[in-house]
Amino acid sequence: MENLGKRLKECRKAMHLRQEETAKMLDIGYSTYRRYEQSGKGVSFEDAVKMAKLFHVSLDYLGGLVDEAETGE
Repeated sequence: MENLGKRLKECRKAMHLRQEETAKMLDIGYSTYRRYEQSGKGVSFEDAVKMAKLFHVSLDYLGGLVDEAETGE
């Protein structure tokens, strides 16, 4: 799941957001979001869906299953 953390960070930076801002937008704790970026571990499905929607990417992209970030929306 290291791809997840790496991709979260890339998506967040592409939107010019800080971790604190991102966590607030996702309605999750700052330390929780920071852990997601650092390790990619412990992410609930619900949080993964929120992140995919916020960053306009697919769950497959976040999980490292595909290299294309676009959701087609």
